[in-house]
Amino acid sequence: MADSRPIGVFDSGLGGLTVAKALRSLLPNESIVYFGDTARVPYGNKSSELIKEYSLEIADFLMKHDAKLIVVACNTASALALDELQQHCTIPVIGVINPGAAEAVKTTRNNHIGIIGTVATISSKAYEKAMEDLNAEIQTSSHACPLLVPLAEEGWLEGEVTNSIVNHYLSPLNNNKIDTLILGCTHYPLLKDVIANQVNDETILIDSASAVARAVKKNLLDTNQLNDMDEKGRLTCFVTDIPMRFEDVGQRFLGSPMDHVQTVHDI
Repeated sequence: MADSRPIGVFDSGLGGLTVAKALRSLLPNESIVYFGDTARVPYGNKSSELIKEYSLEIADFLMKHDAKLIVVACNTASALALDELQQHCTIPVIGVINPGAAEAVKTTRNNHIGIIGTVATISSKAYEKAMEDLNAEIQTSSHACPLLVPLAEEGWLEGEVTNSIVNHYLSPLNNNKIDTLILGCTHYPLLKDVIANQVNDETILIDSASAVARAVKKNLLDTNQLNDMDEKGRLTCFVTDIPMRFEDVGQRFLGSPMDHVQTVHDI
């Protein structure tokens, strides 16, 4: 029997719309309720206690909207709050880190994997821990790339400045001879082309958004919760603030216009 309840997705802002895009591509019949905490973004400079508090509030909101599964489309929240969320919620909760880590371990040929992400994600070493649990022989090289998020949000997806910044961040990883690179931030798929041009030949990029979508599909299949109705799913978006250029930025991440957007002031 088709389970038409929506998939809940949340992020500190709009970057998680890349995950929503990947879900819509792989699971077009599934409806999605997206929550972007745009009033409190970014999470990367906040304490782990506050990030956990925000994450639990949002999870409760999504469960009230009848979500059958929650995707934490935020690397920082996945790194710092996933355990608490999984204990707290009465439905499955999937973060972005474990699916990306598992795919990287499966993909690498020389067991040397690179990771790029925000300062908070890289400092947490969450990807390293996840990969070590899968294969103790994995070697990692990581680099925080704080300028990539504003580049993605400003739409600077190519050109001399963008190439120069990406090259600056990736050079140490290239020198370390990584053969697989995890894009450890939901903003980074927008910069995938320029990143691909800057890494060593034959280095494979791991897009966490696509990896998460595949993990969600497997979970729904395993629990018999897939919506197999022949009807396109609906995307409903909630945000805590409407920032400047909201529609432009949101459309860039989602790959299509943002419809059905509602502002929530009290979670």
